Amino acid sequence: MWKLILEGNRLNGTLPKSLGLLSNLKHLFIGKNSLTGTVDEVFFTKLSKLKYLDLSRTPLFFNVNSNWVPPFQLIYAHMSSCKIGPSFPAWLQTQRSLKVLLMSMSGILDKAPSWFWNWTSNVDFVNLSANNIEGDVPNLLVNSTVLDLSSNHLKGQLPRLSANVRVLNVANNLFSGPISTFLCQKTNRKNKLQVLDASNNLLSGEFSHCWRYWQSLIHLNLGSNRLSGRIPNSMGSLVALKALRLPNNSIYGDIPSSLQKCSNLGLLDIGENNLSMTIPLWIGEMKSLTILRLRSSGFRGHIPLQTCQLSSLRILDLANNSLSGPIPKCLNFINSMAMPHIENYETMEYFEDAGTYFESLMLVPKGRELRYEENLIFVSIIDLSSNNLSGSIPNEISVLFQLHFLNLSRNHLTGKIPEKIGTMKELESIDLSRNHLSGEIPPSMSNLTFLSYLDLSYNNFSGRIPLSTQLQSFDALRYTGNPELCGAPLRKNCTKEQKSDGDTPLGNAEDESETSWFYIGLGVGFALGFWGVCGALFFKRTWRHAYFRFVYDMKDQAYVTTVLKVNWICKKFKKLTFW
Repeated sequence: MWKLILEGNRLNGTLPKSLGLLSNLKHLFIGKNSLTGTVDEVFFTKLSKLKYLDLSRTPLFFNVNSNWVPPFQLIYAHMSSCKIGPSFPAWLQTQRSLKVLLMSMSGILDKAPSWFWNWTSNVDFVNLSANNIEGDVPNLLVNSTVLDLSSNHLKGQLPRLSANVRVLNVANNLFSGPISTFLCQKTNRKNKLQVLDASNNLLSGEFSHCWRYWQSLIHLNLGSNRLSGRIPNSMGSLVALKALRLPNNSIYGDIPSSLQKCSNLGLLDIGENNLSMTIPLWIGEMKSLTILRLRSSGFRGHIPLQTCQLSSLRILDLANNSLSGPIPKCLNFINSMAMPHIENYETMEYFEDAGTYFESLMLVPKGRELRYEENLIFVSIIDLSSNNLSGSIPNEISVLFQLHFLNLSRNHLTGKIPEKIGTMKELESIDLSRNHLSGEIPPSMSNLTFLSYLDLSYNNFSGRIPLSTQLQSFDALRYTGNPELCGAPLRKNCTKEQKSDGDTPLGNAEDESETSWFYIGLGVGFALGFWGVCGALFFKRTWRHAYFRFVYDMKDQAYVTTVLKVNWICKKFKKLTFW
């Protein structure tokens, strides 16, 4: 046997030692199972021909000595989510034919050895993400097609790139230095990089004007660093860009109109900055946008009506700014929120042979901040909270049947909740708290069966809370601050004068009372009549016998009468037939 593929089953127990006797084995794929125990040097003693090894997503402990020299030369090693550490696997240095190394979440808590950096130049795909690898990264030239060192504790400046590199992911580390040094150095000017994620590091300085050297970029994420200055016009040269993320920096100024040239841009996230400008009117020309996240960036002015031209938009997050004026009534023109559509995976994901890069986003869908990654493509949200918006909630919003989360809290909205809000059957969360809304809660809200978060507190709502499984399941705090509101889950009971869905108008109260007494009297009369007859028959034996004798006599009489009548009809019929 030279190939054994058992991955993705429900195998459990320990790894049979007999597998180590398959001396001709080249492919051993046992990942994605529940196998336990230890894999040591002895297991691999006779597996000298092994080329492809997959132990990923198993609780196995790869326990070998630091000076172990394997008998094999691997081409492919997938050992993610398998216990490799805490020491850095020194045996990798002996693997001269390795092309794919996948060891994310493998429990390595060690300093990267000096030999490792030059060794990776011969490996096409390297993924050591989500470990605790420490150390300074030297000024090396990266040659791997994919290098993912994200979520470690690596320091130093961003590395130089060869033309072979397609993905560089060093997010969630301690890389530092001016971003312009990386972007403008001569070695990088011939790069073919398509994914650059250096978010959550210590990079600093202003953006340079060297973006013309990075025209292959599809996904760019420099969020959560110490970057400052303006977004340069030269970013418009990134014509292949599908996702641009620059949140949580110290960027100021406006969004350059040159970004209109990025016609494929589907994700634009520049939240948590100091832009303090109006949202540009040309934003409506970005027809490919599915995600627009501009929260907490000091934007002022009105929400431009051109936003409604973004028919592919799924996420609109403008929360915590200084926007004023009304909510646009044309939001119903955002087709992707109104009707089922085909998901655009290209904006959210980047596929390579040995893995996938997923875009992620921090959103506040249900009152708390959550990170969305692989499931981001299925999210639909409008978050306009914490602004200075005024006017009423437009009725047109009720046609956004695919919307999942709606947050309009902490504004100055007035008027009523749209009566047809209950037609938005996909809604999971509604937050309208801390506004000046009034009137009754629409009865149609009882139709929102997926609703798991609701906050209507601190408004001027009145009347009875409609009865439904959902609306009564929320804490009373979600309705507090509405003095005229009554009914469960509030402790305040509703009086007869407080109308609600299903209540009778006061003008008809007298007629309803008379009708009720009529049915009560009818029921009492039936009970008295029934037990008056049946009770007498039950307690008086002679009456009971006489009653049943009378019934039997009537039955016999009816039988005799029926037979005579049938005979008479038959004779008449024969006479008519004869004539």
